[in-house]
Amino acid sequence: MAAPATSAPSAPPAPVAPGDLSEGGSRGPPDLPPEPKQLPELIRLKRDGGRLSDVDIRGFVRAVVDGSAHGAQIGAMLMAIRLRGMDLEETVALTRALATSGQQLEWPEAWRSQLVDKHSTGGVGDKVSLVLAPALAACGCKVPMISGRGLGHTGGTLDKLESIPGFTVIQSPEQMQGLLEQVGCCIVGQSKKLVPADGILYEARDVTATVDSLPLITASILSKKVVESLSALVVDVKFGGAAVFPSQAQARELAEVLVGVGAGLGLRVAAALTAMNSPLGRSVGHSLEVEEALLCMDGAGPPDLRDLVTRLGGVLLWLSRQAETQDEGAARVAQTLDDGSARDRFERMLAGQGVDPGLARALCSGTPAQRRQLLPRAREQEELHAPADGMPWLRVHLDAPALSAAQRRALQEALVLSDRAPFAAPSPFAELVLPPPRTMSTHTQQ
Repeated sequence: MAAPATSAPSAPPAPVAPGDLSEGGSRGPPDLPPEPKQLPELIRLKRDGGRLSDVDIRGFVRAVVDGSAHGAQIGAMLMAIRLRGMDLEETVALTRALATSGQQLEWPEAWRSQLVDKHSTGGVGDKVSLVLAPALAACGCKVPMISGRGLGHTGGTLDKLESIPGFTVIQSPEQMQGLLEQVGCCIVGQSKKLVPADGILYEARDVTATVDSLPLITASILSKKVVESLSALVVDVKFGGAAVFPSQAQARELAEVLVGVGAGLGLRVAAALTAMNSPLGRSVGHSLEVEEALLCMDGAGPPDLRDLVTRLGGVLLWLSRQAETQDEGAARVAQTLDDGSARDRFERMLAGQGVDPGLARALCSGTPAQRRQLLPRAREQEELHAPADGMPWLRVHLDAPALSAAQRRALQEALVLSDRAPFAAPSPFAELVLPPPRTMSTHTQQ
């Protein structure tokens, strides 16, 4: 018969040092979170190709807002991001940190499906926002457009609107809600209350050669839109010789990042790729572009401007489920241009944002010649003549000294004369990048 199994006596438990969390020991204080990294360490980490955590990014943005980040440190971080890039999670974190650096906008629940917006990466002569915001308002949307100023070589929507005497771009959240209730749209700038961190970084990007950084562009655009609590957003991503991105492939890369980050933030974003190898419309310059926007709202104006306004508006109405198809949405936007309802909303927006009501009425009801008398004008005008028949083909408005011989020569070289029959310019609308199917419900691409 086998002997019963026995076990060796167990060894006495090892002494446990105070604070040791091993079994049988006394439980000490929990581990403290790691100390936040100092800015030089964060800059070095990204400079060397490392990944910034959510905590790192929030710390950097907090330092930007509270003033503890020096201008040189902000510029160094922007350049490190520009050279090393950010992955999708970093870009989502940066966007969220910028968006939460200020006050969040809250709207009535009944507006949820009506809240839409559009943003452009910027291009020469791009005055689409001036037309599209009131056109969408006339379609029953609420458009709380937080826009920007000129960046790089592109003109800013706010700068154009400020050429209208009295127009005030800074509006409190309460004033914005009043404008949306009474008009249906507003076009405002960032303030110390709304996305203040992005306002600081936006200016720094313009002077640090970091304008074309995909993560910085994405975070800047979407942070201003996250605080708006939108139902849908369309981003007009320009490509071509007069845009920030020269090729359609580069623009598509940004478009895909915008759509992907938007989905990560719970925002339904579509990105339209639009060609800009030449200025949009026929006028470039703040007051001149306001005049051309009004001409578009008269149901006239350059066909490329009207085409882009109606197509982008159609996408938004479809994306926010206010139209069955993009074409149906585009037709509704076009109707507001032809029947004057978009122009009426624009007049009401001007009056609501500080423009004298009489001036707003005169601008919107006057002839093009009358409008020109109501807006600021350059001190001098110089016309360039076509070499074939001597008629002027270009008018330059300038406050600076007259054009130099080299400037005239460069402009004249842009003119190409041909004996071929005139042709219709193609639509600038080239491609549409849509959000993931799970955010689209039952919608499909046309």
